[in-house]
Amino acid sequence: MMAFFWQGALLLSLAAATLVHADMKLDCRTDSVTLVWTESRSQADPSLFRLGSCFPTSFTDREAVFNVDFNDCNFRRMVTGDQLTYTNDLTYFSFPDSHILPISHPVVCAYERPKDWYPMIYDPVFNTYGQEALVFHIGLMNGDFSGPAESTSFPLGSFIPIMASVAQKSHQPLLLLLEECVAATTPELLPESSIYPIITNKGCLVDSKTSRSKFEPRQNSSEIHLSLQAFRFALGEEVFIHCKLVAWDPAGLDNTKKACHYNKDHGWELLDNPADSTLCDCCDSSCRSRWMRSTVSGTHGIIQKAVLGPLTITEGDS
Repeated sequence: MMAFFWQGALLLSLAAATLVHADMKLDCRTDSVTLVWTESRSQADPSLFRLGSCFPTSFTDREAVFNVDFNDCNFRRMVTGDQLTYTNDLTYFSFPDSHILPISHPVVCAYERPKDWYPMIYDPVFNTYGQEALVFHIGLMNGDFSGPAESTSFPLGSFIPIMASVAQKSHQPLLLLLEECVAATTPELLPESSIYPIITNKGCLVDSKTSRSKFEPRQNSSEIHLSLQAFRFALGEEVFIHCKLVAWDPAGLDNTKKACHYNKDHGWELLDNPADSTLCDCCDSSCRSRWMRSTVSGTHGIIQKAVLGPLTITEGDS
C-alpha cells in the first residue's frame, strides 16, 4: 500500500539511488531502504549490527545487509515543510567483555512530500466523525506531532501528544477548539464513571494548573495540538479521553469559545492571541456567554463529541 502512496515520490538530498558514507552504502527507495555496511574492524561480528530494531537481513564475515520497509525497524517519520524524512540509527552492540567498541550511525532518507500525503497517512489511524459535511479527526501522535503514535502506553509524567482536526472541504475557514475533555475508564461516559477533568469551563485546560500540559502553537486553524502530561489516574488500566470538538468561526471567539492554558509565569493565556487573554479570566470561576447560542450547530459553528483510546498510563518507564 505504501508503494501506491509514494508512486512518483522524488528523492531530494539522497536522489538517485545510492549514498556512500565511509563504510555504508544506502539505497533509498519509495517505501523501503537497502543498507550495506562493510566492516573495517577485523574482529567485529557483523551479525551484531542493528538497524533500529531490525537484525541484518543477511551478513558475511565483513558485511551486514539490511533490506527493510519503512514500516519496520522503528523508523521515525517527520514532515518539515515540503520535505519528508525517514530516520533511524545503525548500531553495533558489543558484548561487555569485548574490546570492540559499540557504534551508532544515523540513517536518513529524504523525499519531496506528495501533495496528498496528509489524508492518506492519517485517516486510517485516527478516530473519524462526520457531521454536516465536516469530518472531524482525533488521534494520538508521536512526540513532535509529525506522525501517529507508535504506542498507546505512556509512563507517568511523560507527554501524551493529541491532535484534533476538522476537514473543512468547501466550508468557510473554521477554527478548531476543544471545549471539554475528561478521562474515564469506560468508552462511554456513565453516571457512575470515575473521571479525571482535563479541559473544562468552555475551553480551559485546567490540568495545566498542576502539570506541564499545554496547547502547542497552531500549524493551521483547523487543527489543535495538545501536549497532555500523563496523570495519576487509573494507572495500568485502559483510559478513554472523551472530548467535545468545536469547529467555530475564527472571528467569533468569546469566553465560551476559546483555548486557554495556564502559564506559571503569566497566568491564563489564550492560545490564539495572548494579547486577548482576558477571555480566559473566567477559567477560575464560570465561563458563560452573555447571550444564548445553539449548543449543537448554528451560524457560528458545530460541536462534535469524540472518544480517544484506549490508552494506558504506567507507573514507570514503558
